[in-house]
Amino acid sequence: MEMITPQEKLELEKKLEALKAMRPVLSKRIAEARALGDLRENADYHAAREDQGLNEAEIRRIENRLKSVKVADGSHVPEDLVFIGTTVQLRDLDDDSLDVYKLVGEASGNFELEYIEVTMTSPMGQALVKTRVGEVVKVDLPRGIKRFEVVAIL
Repeated sequence: MEMITPQEKLELEKKLEALKAMRPVLSKRIAEARALGDLRENADYHAAREDQGLNEAEIRRIENRLKSVKVADGSHVPEDLVFIGTTVQLRDLDDDSLDVYKLVGEASGNFELEYIEVTMTSPMGQALVKTRVGEVVKVDLPRGIKRFEVVAIL
């Protein structure tokens, strides 16, 4: 079972609402393209139908995901324990660099954040869950094993 934060669930619900709001717009595009005539060579019609299919597929994907996810309740987790939704500062023990990571259910794909998103199912996420400040984690990455020290929970 996949775990997500309450904020991630809210974002998924908003995205689902936006996709459902697109249904009438896409239907209108299809109707307008159909009115242009011959459907075999009507690129507007085929593009609108494809967009509608992609929109419906994404609606189904999000609905199914929302049915199967579990929203993490961090209220019972000690404040000094890394859990989903926690932002941590880690020191790479190989080069002594510091980076900030956030443990999430699904990465947003936003690269302009002040932290690096780490999913619960990634090797880094699995290594970080239930660690505390001062602990060292070993992460089996494609380029080999790396070691990180949990410096702070932010």
